[in-house]
Amino acid sequence: MTQAPARLDPAHYEPRRVPARMLELTGIPDTLAAGRPGKVGLLELRYARVGERTELVDRYQKSPLQIMRPLYVDPERPDMPFTYLMSTGGGIVQADRNRIDIDCGPGTAVHLTTQAATKLHRVEFDHATQVVRLTAGADSYVEYLPDPLIPYRDARFYQQTRVSADPTATVLLGETIAAGRLARGERHAYRLLFSDLEITRPDGDLLVLDTVRLDPHESGSVTGPAVFGGHDLMATLFALTPLAPAAAVADALHEALSTAGVVFGVSVLPDDCGAWVRIMGSDSPKVARALRTAWDAVRRLLIGVPAPDLRKT
Repeated sequence: MTQAPARLDPAHYEPRRVPARMLELTGIPDTLAAGRPGKVGLLELRYARVGERTELVDRYQKSPLQIMRPLYVDPERPDMPFTYLMSTGGGIVQADRNRIDIDCGPGTAVHLTTQAATKLHRVEFDHATQVVRLTAGADSYVEYLPDPLIPYRDARFYQQTRVSADPTATVLLGETIAAGRLARGERHAYRLLFSDLEITRPDGDLLVLDTVRLDPHESGSVTGPAVFGGHDLMATLFALTPLAPAAAVADALHEALSTAGVVFGVSVLPDDCGAWVRIMGSDSPKVARALRTAWDAVRRLLIGVPAPDLRKT
């Protein structure tokens, strides 16, 4: 039996692979290097069904990552805790290495989001990474809907998200990427923004692989039809579920977004395991409303209740 690496072992918090293009630009930082105190953020959360509701039963956090106390704010689902993921560092900076592990046990119902957008600051010598590991147990219902990633000028960031979902689990997974600090006129001024999403079954059977490679210095990698396509924001929602046929999920998404005033595309996922939508636009509030509309439509279809209003600072 192979022993798991210690939390502060680079084998634990570094991605299992970093794209070669990112590594080509890596050098020795003139600030705190990766692995130094304050440069490794760790967050481990475990949820279990306790009586009539889901509770956070185990937590480990290492600054700059932390959480607020889970809140039960949905009047239609009083059993579901809403957990806000937070960073005390004001964003992700050069040589940061974050890892987030979330284990949602059998029969749990969990909503996870961030307190605010994740700011990706300028990088001069190294790069920054974030690893997310999400496990959804049997008959669980999990929503992971973080706020947007906002890359600043010269940012270099790689995110690797791996989801393991039981065949009876439902997972709603969202991601929004902005072209930059739009209010300052920064559009695709970052250096590199790479993201890999994998959704598998517990036995490793691959269901979804979504690879994003944004390199403004490479022709077509940012403004092509498969990425931003001339827009300023790109939002994605995956709905993996056995609670409704994939075609019904896709139809609900399409109908809900047909009057949202954004460009979008909907498709079913393999093996009838769900559907997904990608939303494009240049108006931040409008794209945020469209993503919420999609979330609300899927929620109503699958569990029969609307998406609650969430207040964030």
